[in-house]
Amino acid sequence: MTLTEPRINLSALLRAPGDASIRGETPNLRYEQGGELQTLTFAVPAPFRVDVNTLQGNEFYLQGRFQPTLMMECARCLRPVEVPLDVPLGTLMRYAPSVEEPYLEEADTGEEMLVFGHPDLDLSAYLAETTLLVAPLSVLHDEACKGLCQVCGTDLNESTCAHQARVPVEALQSDMDGDPNVPHATSHPFAALRDLDLPDE
Repeated sequence: MTLTEPRINLSALLRAPGDASIRGETPNLRYEQGGELQTLTFAVPAPFRVDVNTLQGNEFYLQGRFQPTLMMECARCLRPVEVPLDVPLGTLMRYAPSVEEPYLEEADTGEEMLVFGHPDLDLSAYLAETTLLVAPLSVLHDEACKGLCQVCGTDLNESTCAHQARVPVEALQSDMDGDPNVPHATSHPFAALRDLDLPDE
């Protein structure tokens, strides 16, 4: 499949009813957010299919499918994770010659509408926004991921570190009872908790 920008020319549809289609795949999408140019890059070129049909007047309907594979970080250990998505496309469209950059608005019916002002329509921003809306907020590279040590940053999936050692309750008790092989109870950092009267759960 040919690498291409997700751009469709609707000149013929503006002159007479009909339909237009594009197929291709794209390695990334460039779009504007907060006045700054952003790039959404994919693990592999993302295939797309877009069909646009005339409805009435200057209104059209876009449908199709977009299948990007996002690169995200594991929420626990920060390893790179490939996240494949299968995004169905479907939105009303309206041609407004005065519009410089295409944008999404809510139609009278409550549906989302893509408003555009140039027949040669770049769908990059629309595809990027649609993708980000369905992308997960966080992912794990494995459900059993142990994460990173919060002290030294060691990846606990690969090794352990001294900060992960846990002192058994029995050891704390013997410490506070005056075990001669450990520091005196009053010097233990948890000694002050010994006499707390905690409620039963």
